[in-house]
Amino acid sequence: MTLPSPDVMGTPLRILVLEDQATDAEMLIREVKRAGFNPDWRRVETEAEFLAALANAPDLILSDYSLPHFDGLRAVALVRERGLDTPFILVSGTLGEEAAVAAMKFGADDYLMKGRTVRLGLAIRRALDDKRLRDERKQAEERLRKLSHAVEQGPALVVITDRAGNIEYVNPKFTRVTGYSLAEVLGRNPRIWNSGETSQEVYENLWNTITAGGEWHGEFHNRTKNGELYWESAAISPIRDATGNITHFLSVKEDVTARRKLEEQYRQAQKMEGIGQLASGVAHDFNNILEVIQMQASLLKDGDHRSPEHDALADDIGHAVQRAAALTRQLLLFSRKEVLRAHDLDLNQSIESMLKMLRRTIGEDIKIEIKLAGPSMWLHADPGMLDQVLLNLAVNARDAMPRGGQLVIETSGVEFDEQAASQSANIRPGAFVCLSVSDTGGGIPPEILLRIFEPFFTTKEVGKGTGLGLATVFGIVQQHRGWINVYSEVGHGTTLRIYLPRLAERFGTKFAEATSTLTPGGNEVILLVEDDPAVREITQLSLNRLGYQVLDAPDGLAAVAVWKAHRDEIQLVLTDMVMPGGMNGIELGAHLLKENPNLKVIYASGYSADVAGTDFPLTDGVNFLTKPYERAKLAQALRAMLDA
Repeated sequence: MTLPSPDVMGTPLRILVLEDQATDAEMLIREVKRAGFNPDWRRVETEAEFLAALANAPDLILSDYSLPHFDGLRAVALVRERGLDTPFILVSGTLGEEAAVAAMKFGADDYLMKGRTVRLGLAIRRALDDKRLRDERKQAEERLRKLSHAVEQGPALVVITDRAGNIEYVNPKFTRVTGYSLAEVLGRNPRIWNSGETSQEVYENLWNTITAGGEWHGEFHNRTKNGELYWESAAISPIRDATGNITHFLSVKEDVTARRKLEEQYRQAQKMEGIGQLASGVAHDFNNILEVIQMQASLLKDGDHRSPEHDALADDIGHAVQRAAALTRQLLLFSRKEVLRAHDLDLNQSIESMLKMLRRTIGEDIKIEIKLAGPSMWLHADPGMLDQVLLNLAVNARDAMPRGGQLVIETSGVEFDEQAASQSANIRPGAFVCLSVSDTGGGIPPEILLRIFEPFFTTKEVGKGTGLGLATVFGIVQQHRGWINVYSEVGHGTTLRIYLPRLAERFGTKFAEATSTLTPGGNEVILLVEDDPAVREITQLSLNRLGYQVLDAPDGLAAVAVWKAHRDEIQLVLTDMVMPGGMNGIELGAHLLKENPNLKVIYASGYSADVAGTDFPLTDGVNFLTKPYERAKLAQALRAMLDA
């Protein structure tokens, strides 16, 4: 008697019995029950019945070898043709050895003689166990297939090395990023794509971590097959065998070059913002110093005992002040404290109007080629600032071609969609005008390219560059809501492309130029408000020389106190715009004008007039003086305001 296995006691089993004799079928089922199974069975005799029953997916098929109109070999063939892996056991009273072998070839799992069904339980358990193993193997193969597809088709770069670090596998993504095929790297060490940009300490830490059984995470700056640098984020871990020994190392990496570029752009923007604030403060204080020098030079020419030599020296000082003032204007442009005086203009016309000056500036040994897109490139911009951009770029290109070369200035219209905008921190969707300036110079090395827009950074000889040219360009372009892309290769020149928002149509605006004539001084009472003692002192002296009576105050609150004591005498207020003490020049002017709407006020600042905002119109030379200003300009503005 066959005892049932404990693991199958009462196990439900759906059985399809192919048997023309009902008594034989019942005998088989009794043996199944005796083996410990709980069968749910159905008997069929014909091929049609058999095929219909297969639709219910039985767990086991017990089949007679020979039936009147059907046979077991045909039945097992039908099962396997349909891709079914159902355990199939043949039972026959006449099955010979050759027929049994043929049945196994057709796909039967086992065969029994009807007179020896006592081992039916064992045959069933073995067939079911074989089926379970086949299912597990198929599942493992399917998981392996999915894993293989994930590795082969996934977005990650995968590298597998042996215990010594020699490469055994790289996936297609690795090949696409690095340019190396599996055949080129097979058996080699990963150091073949090292760029030298990653420190040796990083590699030592990596190797110590993974050989000790740990997982290492970090980033590499590697080099592709064609020499381009790229960043990758990597997770490297050991692969162990069944005994726990490390046999291989798996590296799963991601190309993060685009992300690193975005991070670098963000850091650069933050750094430039900080430097811009510093430059703004430096320019403001420097203009105050220049104002003292400018006024002193003007006063030198007023002396009774001056000589032509003294006048010439005073003029030299004045010229030096103007050069220094131009330098501070570049600082203010860079820091965006020189606010736009923008109107609609055609970039092509602006370039054409600058050609004569550009040719004089860069010299005859450099050929200028102009490629202007038609019919026009309209944008809303400050024409003076755009001229400054073009001039700075041309001068920079000239310095890159000391032995002559070619300068190409080109305009074009471009549009960016959302997908293009997502590739860079700078790009925005929309229509833009592109100003491209290219030279045939020696190009810019990568380590210098990262710093070209930093203020005061220059590779030129001492005395031949301030380091503000490209920094100024950067500031102006940002003020116009644009951005700059730089393309350079050592030995092959440099191209800078500036993108500025393009107008869909033209909106013309007319501007009136303020004019003034030299006017003598007067005897009116002027309230001078200036926080810098040196500037206040020299301005007061200049006003006295012009005949005016001067009351002075170091800040807005002190000026209010002076006003209260002399309001009936004061006819004009000359005030600095940016002052400490809780009240700036704009606020002071508003306060005093509220008390006396007929009061005349002139504002002065080392910043642009536009820092007061569009709601407070100031016109340079009329009700605003840009420091450093000459005494003649001060006299003209005062007289014009008082006589208005």
